[in-house]
Amino acid sequence: PVDGIYKWAHQQGSVFIGDQKVKVSRPRMRSLGQEVPLPSYERLKARGQFSEEMLTKIMSGLSARRYHETVQDAASAFGVSPSSISRHFVEITTKQLKEFLHRDLSKFECFAMMLDTVHRGGIAFITALGISIHGKKQVLGFWEGATENNEICKELLSDVESRGLKISSKIIYITDGGKGIIKTLRDKFGKNLLHQRCTIHKGRNIQKHIAKRHRDRVHFIYKAALQQTSYDDAYKGLCELEKELMNLNVSAAKSLREAMEELLTLHRLGVTGELYKALHTTNAIENVFSSVRHREHNIKNYNPEYRSKNRKKNLSQRWLAAVFLKAEENFRTVKGFEQIQTVLKTIEKLQSQNVDKNSTRA
Repeated sequence: PVDGIYKWAHQQGSVFIGDQKVKVSRPRMRSLGQEVPLPSYERLKARGQFSEEMLTKIMSGLSARRYHETVQDAASAFGVSPSSISRHFVEITTKQLKEFLHRDLSKFECFAMMLDTVHRGGIAFITALGISIHGKKQVLGFWEGATENNEICKELLSDVESRGLKISSKIIYITDGGKGIIKTLRDKFGKNLLHQRCTIHKGRNIQKHIAKRHRDRVHFIYKAALQQTSYDDAYKGLCELEKELMNLNVSAAKSLREAMEELLTLHRLGVTGELYKALHTTNAIENVFSSVRHREHNIKNYNPEYRSKNRKKNLSQRWLAAVFLKAEENFRTVKGFEQIQTVLKTIEKLQSQNVDKNSTRA
């Protein structure tokens, strides 16, 4: 007996594998003279629960071809073939893709948006991760293309807008410097664009231009400049670094110069502390992409050119949606979110001043 619970007898029962009812022999458990229900058996008596259980297993790294070896812990189900697992995988991921692509975003009040691209199976998926005014994260959507480009990014923004998301120049957009994404944002918002370049990606880009013996010193100056809390001090530090780079590698200096203002967007808005740490890089969306790569290693025939009648169609999209929804279960509120309301007021003030300046010039 475990905690006073002991096996009493066996009884014939049934569970659902997808929409198919399968007979099983289930153990009957007792404690203190009363029968104890098996939670796993009760769950699998619900139609469609098997597909949910199976997807969780695959997400954890179990291949469909080996699922029948461990299916005993899913209420002693049997008669499960690899082909049946594949059918149910298609079933549940198709359902989740539909749910993901049609989610209503009208209630999501976006404060910041990270835009980046994950490449899977020869396909580029431009993805948007939103941070709400309350510090909550959500994957807003993705759009498939051959490469990361301006048109695909436009389609993505159009898609999330069609589902109710209010996109405006008051949102802080965070990117790794991809030209297609930046062009889309500049075309849409012009001079009012609030664009924060990922400081880590730009730092790596600068490092590639200079000799190894100078990299530690350059990194120290770069990091020290960005650690300043005021815009003026940070700008001065980056200008000093630019002078240093001019003596080492002109291309490195130009790389810094072209992104200098966008590296300091958060400084200009007065973002500091924990909130700055959360927004000055694309780490949040990179972590989601890492989850995709970690969970997908059992997926076979990911190549989009491979298609069978019902199994591999939209596999890449179905898998992405399933992983994104799973990843959201572990999302935490952004640290420093209490500062967001103050930042929003600063954004409102700065953009009002820009409107007044334009009116005066006119």
